[in-house]
Amino acid sequence: MAERAQITKSGAILLGDSVACDAFDPRPIRIVTHAHADHLYGLRKSFKQCEKVLMTKATCDLCKTLNPRLKLDDKTLYTLEYDQSFHYGDEKITLFRADHILGAAQVLVEDARGLRIAWSGDFRLEGTQAVRCDVLVVEATYGRPSCRRSFEVDVRALLVELIEKQLRGGTVYVFGYHGKLQEVMKILRDAEVQVPFVMPELVYEVTKVCETHGMALGPLAYSADSEGRELLDGNLPCVAFYHMNQRQHVGLRNARVCVSGWEFQKPCRQIGAHEYLVALSDHSDFDGLIEYVRQTHAKQVITDNFRSDGEALAREISRRLGVFAVSMPQKSGQTTL
Repeated sequence: MAERAQITKSGAILLGDSVACDAFDPRPIRIVTHAHADHLYGLRKSFKQCEKVLMTKATCDLCKTLNPRLKLDDKTLYTLEYDQSFHYGDEKITLFRADHILGAAQVLVEDARGLRIAWSGDFRLEGTQAVRCDVLVVEATYGRPSCRRSFEVDVRALLVELIEKQLRGGTVYVFGYHGKLQEVMKILRDAEVQVPFVMPELVYEVTKVCETHGMALGPLAYSADSEGRELLDGNLPCVAFYHMNQRQHVGLRNARVCVSGWEFQKPCRQIGAHEYLVALSDHSDFDGLIEYVRQTHAKQVITDNFRSDGEALAREISRRLGVFAVSMPQKSGQTTL
């Protein structure tokens, strides 16, 4: 069964005979599990050389927004709803919801013999129903045993409380990545935080896509228009959302909140005079990854050693679950099971 799935040196997740996920490979079917850049490798080439490029409609809309120069060829593009199947030859391909960012999907390929081969994509276990399969390829972002968030508090409630408290002093700046920023917006709106949300152009456009797909996030203001400038220049109560790469440039005198999954020490800690780090992640931690593998009932597992260090996770899966597991692609000096 092991030959039914692999990860290439260019990061393509190969499932069955026909499918390549999240990087280019000269197979007839390319799948994009979600719109983050490390899952879009070689997409232009895929549109030119593959017969079909599959993704959810939400992922398609986000790709168009985040990559405006990318021309998505309508003749090659095929959007799938969750639980909807696409047939190619003797294989059936189905996308299932993954709790990560808007549009994120798990992939299942069923071959002519009934073998079920799956790729988890990026996911957070709490909102993801694991796909039962025989062969599994699993992400390994937090695949080391040290990557555990064993917090005894509700991180979302803590985040709301922190931002509400800081709003008493005026504008609060939140820094994160596309998808997670909109998750913070949704958390605040669900908690009935009704101050305006202000953001630069690209964050605004991504947010509008999320609203199109059912996330109620308004009222929104574009930071460059008169309303946005008035709110920010006047330090009025609002929440300003910026990509993490703008952290060194904006909101330096204001209360600042960074959301990151790489925080394992505390659910929230102060990292500057007015700056806080909140452990909000859109990936499962180590325990979540192990539990996901267990729930799939996979007999063989491949861990993603391209986008992260999958070797430790493969060892732990074998040790804890008694399941054959190996990381791919192999790196220099690495041994296989």
